[in-house]
Amino acid sequence: MEEVLGKLDKLLKDKDIIIAAISGGPDSMALLDLLCKIKEKKDITIVVAHVNHKLRKESEEEKDFVCDYATKRKLIYEYMEIKEYQHDNLENEARNKRYEFFKELVQKYKANYLMTAHHGDDLIETILMRLVRGSSIKGYSGFREMLDMGTYKLVRPLISVTKEDILNYLDKNNLKYYLDKSNNSMIYTRNRYRKKVLPFLKEENKNVHLKFLKFSEELEQVNNFIDNYIKDILNDIKNNKGINIDKLLKYDDFIIKKVIEYELSLIYTNDLFRVSDSNTIAIMNLIKLKKSNGIINLPNGYVAIKDYNNFKIEYNKNIDEYYYILDKEVCLPNGVIRVIQKSNIKSNYVLRLNSKDITLPIIIRSKKDGDKMSVKNMKGSKKIKDIFIDEKVSVLKRKNYPIVMDSDNNILWLPGVKKSKFDVETNGIYDIILAYEEDYNEYK
Repeated sequence: MEEVLGKLDKLLKDKDIIIAAISGGPDSMALLDLLCKIKEKKDITIVVAHVNHKLRKESEEEKDFVCDYATKRKLIYEYMEIKEYQHDNLENEARNKRYEFFKELVQKYKANYLMTAHHGDDLIETILMRLVRGSSIKGYSGFREMLDMGTYKLVRPLISVTKEDILNYLDKNNLKYYLDKSNNSMIYTRNRYRKKVLPFLKEENKNVHLKFLKFSEELEQVNNFIDNYIKDILNDIKNNKGINIDKLLKYDDFIIKKVIEYELSLIYTNDLFRVSDSNTIAIMNLIKLKKSNGIINLPNGYVAIKDYNNFKIEYNKNIDEYYYILDKEVCLPNGVIRVIQKSNIKSNYVLRLNSKDITLPIIIRSKKDGDKMSVKNMKGSKKIKDIFIDEKVSVLKRKNYPIVMDSDNNILWLPGVKKSKFDVETNGIYDIILAYEEDYNEYK
């Protein structure tokens, strides 16, 4: 942590203004303490930015804790409360609102820096998750230590240290913090990497986080080089109607793929983790089809459109209905359903099927009026509408909630809510495992 303190000391100058994203958790409280130590030596302004997501009962106590900490140290305290959520993807909406709040504060105070508490373990988890899921070179690089946002810089000072380093620092300095209990739940993909994969890597090399940081930096350089080349190509093949497909197809598949990834990166600036290589491949296949027109659904309500000889990506205002045939993975407006090879999870987020009991292929579609499912361990069938009510599923979520069914219209699963009679126990005979993830918790 002394190295981090040294970097901050070198980076920050008198009169600098820093927006610090502080949740009250161990990582952000360590960051805030380091900034306060710099403030003892330099004339800097620290704005403590706290967001109350109203999703956990502890959030009120955490809000008061962060406010008291800032007040006692004569720091500026800025608070935002998310009172309601308009969309079904709560994590994604919360993150977007959080970063909009931070940007507003940057403008309000004319800040030089926005700082978050992402550390080296976070980087390892992010890279591994994207490698397993599939992404682009930019996606595989994870996140950077410093990003130039134009009028300010986004900085992650703790990227070179581990969670253990942070906890030791907090303990040594007798600093209070709050823990989010959901970080221990094995339901979340990131937590499984944290609990199972990271310990093994650290046994092999205690400084593995620095190896991943170097890997991230190398990929970022490669990506910048390729992006500059792609920009030159786009100057020739892109117009106000989109990308000219005939011109694009003159290039080899690698370049076509990179053009698509670049276009996706423009749309998903801070959400690139929501796009996988399966999305890119689907778009490539669409472009190469002899069919004149076509459309592919993408995460967050966007669509890739082929309109005769032009291709573009834009927001789709009509995402109430969707229909997919499951191959390996399907990205939905509110999450991802994928085929996996192995899992010990018994929750409603994982479904096990015996292909002999159902009719393939598996279909994933939006809810329809009158939908019914034979719920596991219940006699007869029950309306999906009633299941939503009984399970207290938000009205906002119900509209686009995924229905997983077989080709005989048997509803197999309400991901994350209920399983049907077709679900097989972990000690039974099954050859298909499906997993559902509502979001990827990339930010603190």
